[in-house]
Amino acid sequence: MSDNAGKANRRGRPGYDLGRLLDVTVRVFNERGYEGTSMEDLSQRLGITKSAIYYHVSSKDELLRLSVNRALDALFAVIEEDASRTGRAIDRLEHVVRRSVEVLVAELPFVTLLLRVRGNTKVERQALARRREFDRIVSELVEQAEAEGSIRPDVDPALTSRLLFGMVNSIIEWYRPSRGLRAEQIADAVTKIAFDGLRHERDRDLVE
Repeated sequence: MSDNAGKANRRGRPGYDLGRLLDVTVRVFNERGYEGTSMEDLSQRLGITKSAIYYHVSSKDELLRLSVNRALDALFAVIEEDASRTGRAIDRLEHVVRRSVEVLVAELPFVTLLLRVRGNTKVERQALARRREFDRIVSELVEQAEAEGSIRPDVDPALTSRLLFGMVNSIIEWYRPSRGLRAEQIADAVTKIAFDGLRHERDRDLVE
């Protein structure tokens, strides 16, 4: 049996699947911290044996890797969208910010876990490296927008990038789905607040 076939069978085990396993795992990691969570903790929360967890994954590290990669893959998919790759840099940047907010809301527990990793394990260091790559791409967009004259020249591009995603990332601290706010509403608010102040005055006139 090939590795792919074996994984397909493992993930198709009746009663629960890898997706449900990750949903519960991420909640526990966020509550207790990755290092503070044991496989026994996970088995108790899931109501299954540890051997049943190992039927799906090889280790706690693999659970972490799959969880943070779910968030990272969603963010990098935003970069590949047509609106992130074509048109003026300022418009591409605004699209990336808007869609990143929507990803954060849709994958809230997974993005929360990603933003809390500190590089204490190989998996965490790999995740941080991918985050830095995403940040680099955004910073380049900011620089391109400044070069085309769409961004105020009195704001440092590196600082702009940090502030933009500082605002986006802060959503994990207060957003709760039960409060009724939709992702589109939050994205509208973030982009309006950020880009009304960020756009060069003459560029705002063009938008209006």
